[in-house]
Amino acid sequence: MTQPPTHIDLQKEKGLRLDWADGESVFFPIDYLRKMSPSADSKALRDELENNPLAILQGSNSEPLTALGAELVGNYAIRISFSDGHTAGIYSWEYLRSLEGMGHG
Repeated sequence: MTQPPTHIDLQKEKGLRLDWADGESVFFPIDYLRKMSPSADSKALRDELENNPLAILQGSNSEPLTALGAELVGNYAIRISFSDGHTAGIYSWEYLRSLEGMGHG
């Protein structure tokens, strides 16, 4: 099981910075976190976009996406609330480490 970060810094207009116990730090932009939400509806949308690159993203408007806040879920995850109304994504530390490994951190 992935250890929780030693420091969490949510910059609502920019992104989420995590400092890990092993000395690594990672930064995820807000729009990337929203796109990669582990919720079932977001996974389905990513699958649809992969199969049909012309699919329209829901909620695309001129307002910049921001984070409204975040809360810890036990000792294993963080839930982020987004300005587009999405609150279903629970990002486990393990999932965030896997995103980091994809070169987007």
